[in-house]
Amino acid sequence: MPNNENPRINYSMGKSYTAPNMRPGTLDPGAKILRAAAVLLARYQIRSLRRLFEEFERDILLPILLGEIALHNLGALENGVNAGIFDDMPSLMVKLRPCNAYSIAAATGLPRETVRRKIARLAELGWIMRQDNGHLFLTEQAVQHFGDLLGSRDLPELLETADRLRRFIED
Repeated sequence: MPNNENPRINYSMGKSYTAPNMRPGTLDPGAKILRAAAVLLARYQIRSLRRLFEEFERDILLPILLGEIALHNLGALENGVNAGIFDDMPSLMVKLRPCNAYSIAAATGLPRETVRRKIARLAELGWIMRQDNGHLFLTEQAVQHFGDLLGSRDLPELLETADRLRRFIED
């Protein structure tokens, strides 16, 4: 005969656990918080993805590839850099670390030919620069445009979502 005193509860994260003194079919308060947090985060992510889809000519791979290139380029700046360097564009551009289509294809798991085609489109849009040796860099235009968007729209929205999650968890 099953022990209904400590039922096994499954929740959306695919995990199961024994919750003491719970009726069968009820969720542990922690699971309820996780579910609510997942919904809040999903709303944020879907809004963000929809905007990116529209901003990048309805091609969701373009922002993914631009983001990977940016992360490779800016990776050298992750540690020990003061935020003021982003105000001095020439100094910033000199410190970018190069990447190439092969490393971006490897990082994303996308076919190299797809990556090459999308890189060509990003270059046409003026968001990346490809050197003769194949090195890829963000352009000043891309750093300025997307830096402004991140600071004025995306970051405040992310922080608001985080605050909502924090308030929900504290209640």
